[in-house]
Amino acid sequence: MASHLVLEQDGLIPMDMEDAISIPQDDTSGYESSGSGSEYEPEEPRSRQQESNAEMQIEDDFDRLINNIRINEDTSGNMLSKHWDFNTQDQDAQFRDDLRAASGIGKRRKKGERAVGPSLSFEVRSMIGDGNQAYVDGNLPEAIRVMLEVIRIEPRAASAWSVLAQCHEDMKQDQQALQLRIMAAHLRHDADEWERLARQSKELGYNQQALYCWGKQSRLDPANVNAQWDRASLARDMGDLKTTRSALLLILKRFPHDLAVLSELRTILVELSDFSTCTTLFQAAFEHYQKTFPSGHGRDPATNSDVAGGGFGPLDILVLADLYNTAGDYEQAVDVIRQGCRWLQGRSAQRYWDMCDDDREYDLVDYSRNLGDGPEPGMFPLDINARHRLSIARIKMGEIEEAKIHVSVMLSEEVLDYAPLFVEVADAYFEREMFAEARPIYEILGGDATTSSLHILLQTAICMRMMNDLKEAAEVYEYVRLVDPSHTEAKMKLAEIYEILNEPRKALDLVYEVIDARKRIRMAGGNKDQSGARSQTPLTASLFSEEKDKKKSSDSKAGRSEKLSMEALKELEVSLEQDTLKTHRRLTELWPKISQEEVTELEREWLLQAEKLVDSFRETRQMFTTSLHNFRGMFPAKNRPRAADIEASEDRMASRLVLELGDSSSMKKSLAESTELFRGLHFDEWLRLFFQYAFLVTSRGQFDTAEEVLKHLLLSVAFRSMRYQNAIRLAIITCAISAKRYQSLIDHCRRMVHINQFNNEPLRLLLAALSSGLRATDAFILSPLQKALWREMKIWHLTCKSQDLVRYVPHLKRFSLLNGKDDDEDEAGPANEVTDAPSKKSAPPALPESAKKANPVIFAVYGQMSIAAKSYQTAIFYLLQAFELCPEDPLLSLELAIASAGRAMQRQVDNRHHVVTQAMTFLSRYRQWRQEQPEALGEIDFNFGRMFQQLGLLSHAVTHYQKVLDLAEAQGPECISVAPEAAYNLAAIYVMTGAVPLAKALYRRWLSL
Repeated sequence: MASHLVLEQDGLIPMDMEDAISIPQDDTSGYESSGSGSEYEPEEPRSRQQESNAEMQIEDDFDRLINNIRINEDTSGNMLSKHWDFNTQDQDAQFRDDLRAASGIGKRRKKGERAVGPSLSFEVRSMIGDGNQAYVDGNLPEAIRVMLEVIRIEPRAASAWSVLAQCHEDMKQDQQALQLRIMAAHLRHDADEWERLARQSKELGYNQQALYCWGKQSRLDPANVNAQWDRASLARDMGDLKTTRSALLLILKRFPHDLAVLSELRTILVELSDFSTCTTLFQAAFEHYQKTFPSGHGRDPATNSDVAGGGFGPLDILVLADLYNTAGDYEQAVDVIRQGCRWLQGRSAQRYWDMCDDDREYDLVDYSRNLGDGPEPGMFPLDINARHRLSIARIKMGEIEEAKIHVSVMLSEEVLDYAPLFVEVADAYFEREMFAEARPIYEILGGDATTSSLHILLQTAICMRMMNDLKEAAEVYEYVRLVDPSHTEAKMKLAEIYEILNEPRKALDLVYEVIDARKRIRMAGGNKDQSGARSQTPLTASLFSEEKDKKKSSDSKAGRSEKLSMEALKELEVSLEQDTLKTHRRLTELWPKISQEEVTELEREWLLQAEKLVDSFRETRQMFTTSLHNFRGMFPAKNRPRAADIEASEDRMASRLVLELGDSSSMKKSLAESTELFRGLHFDEWLRLFFQYAFLVTSRGQFDTAEEVLKHLLLSVAFRSMRYQNAIRLAIITCAISAKRYQSLIDHCRRMVHINQFNNEPLRLLLAALSSGLRATDAFILSPLQKALWREMKIWHLTCKSQDLVRYVPHLKRFSLLNGKDDDEDEAGPANEVTDAPSKKSAPPALPESAKKANPVIFAVYGQMSIAAKSYQTAIFYLLQAFELCPEDPLLSLELAIASAGRAMQRQVDNRHHVVTQAMTFLSRYRQWRQEQPEALGEIDFNFGRMFQQLGLLSHAVTHYQKVLDLAEAQGPECISVAPEAAYNLAAIYVMTGAVPLAKALYRRWLSL
């Protein structure tokens, strides 16, 4: 029989979490009396009685465990495989009786005189001695065998459990030793030991077990605040808010009205919707601090500095007012704001203001009201947040005129700073059906992208409709429909408006869209119940069910191994669509709140949720197929059955509109799923989500992740069109610019130039992306980029001279030379990447008109590349061709001047003076065309100074640089100029010529921060 108790597996007794950590209701009993204002000081006799009760409860737990082992001894080969049942009332009563009979509870003993366990028989004591001797001799197996036999005979022998635990610890079986020590702790009633066991359990990752141990310690030693904090923190991290509330309330009993505890407890109570308890606690604290600090100021015990309200400041008063507003006690909310702000302002003695039913105490200086009886307006200052709470309470109470006073003050503030307050006031007006008052506030909020939301727009549209502004309401609903194509409520409201405006065709189209959406998201009848035998709970090294998450994951893997039916797949897809829509709404709410400067919890939550959607999209095989067809839905079919449960209101509206139109064939319209939607979101919304995710991870230094996601997106059947492809590549280029990854930038710019043939915009994009910097310049002059641009330039040149030398290549989707040798074959992407081009069977497209005209842009860009690569002779050749096509462009003249001056500085030049003259000629032409713009005067002088400095004519360079500085002085610091660059070059000249004091003066004036 004893062998049945050997710990042959990793676990002792699995236990349900709810049963394991269930705390009796009397843990928080008596709080009301302790929270009234006096310090909590329990009497000594009562403390002993509570300690005795706690020990009895712990011993009851032990007896239940042992009884279950005995009950299962004859029915199971493993005695420790059943759940520890805490809810069996009959066994509870029976073992309480056995406990009283065995331990003699009922006689009052002092703490130091309490016996541990029952009196042992001579045989048991002899066996314990044998086991101890075996342990001393190092015979651990014999010691374990003897102690297990002792436990079988007398489970309440604490020394046997301790020796057994020590044996397992010596055998390096720490987890089993921990379990056995927890068993022994039930018999010793040592609070410090429970705390040690709790910390060991937490270190091993057994959070449920640690929470249980801290719960036992809190019963034995309620005065241990640190342990209560640890218990509350762990329970909060585990999501056990009820236990967190219990632990924090026990701390609050020890330290009444402590603001730190109240702050932690407030979030927990709000999460549990326990507003009444939260209101009671804050009201008691408010009254306590009012009595303690009647002047409205006091010393903070933490910082020993004078603070408002002794720590109970304006924020706490606002919290209390919010609690009363939430509970519907608006009068009390008004009293809290008025009395609390008066107290913090040091006017608590002015109680005569309470006789006034209005808020004249906080009237503005320039506001005049009709006064009846009572004092004159006080015109005391009031924070905008406090006015907001007053306005909400007054609106709810129906005192609109009084509320408008505070609302007018709020509306004078900046909407970006107080957007949530504006929303709450507008919603309060809306609930009172005061649409004329709510509409202007909603319009203010909707007028700014940072404060607008779907809620604001829908509320605005409702107000407009109620005020009979139907056309304006329709415009708002159309915008909502554009932002969120899956918003069925907005579509139905818009259909109703179109029906009123006598536009039945538009209304019918909207109703069909809603019916189509209903079909796709309908649920299969009934809830999905899975029946079957429950698998046995796996044994672990913890006394509790710590591996629920692992069990779920293993179950999901087992489920995936089985092939699902079509109906099951459809149900799964419906569930995924609902989760996707819910997650997308949450992401939309969080995105405006994300800070670009620092990582916040909101950003971490956004990234976590967004990553789930991104992975779900990328893991869907239907989105990445080699089929030539576009996305046709998750379950494409030619003839899909119509939904049997169409909404009655939608059906009636559709029938009514069809009869009005006189077109019965519309009712037979096919309601096939839209190819532009995936799991309830339009492709544009998916693309926006991908872009936001890529931009955010790039800003946090994870460009590789962003590039991988976006490059994978290029292969999706949902984004094959040219519009989507260009947008995705622009997003990759944007991320590359931010991360300074110029190789990736060059690759995608080349791809855009290749795809958008005979178009100058990709070239301008390339120049803008590589605008400045040494690394950008190095990337700009890479040989592959130069060769690719030379091929584009050659094809463009040939299409202008002889169009017979080029042909359209279908698989490249672009024009190329007849021999095909000069085209960039490597630039051709996957065959299914872009579908806007015609197929092979269709006629080849005609050469665009832009290709038949000479293009100075591509010549100029190639000339700029040659200048950066110091190939000045080549640059002059191509820039002269661009200059011939556009001689009045000052930029071409400036580039020719730079190229000529650079060529003049090379040793290979044989006509140096001629080239210098040529450079000055082009520079003069640049000044001729550029000086027509007054803001370019400083730029012109700087370029002349730079040219003279390069030629060694320093006196002329100094003259022009000085003109730049004088012009900048005259224009003022708010004007953008090249004065710092000019000052730097001028200082270099001064240093080179020995005028160091003049250079220092320039450094101090222009080059110092």
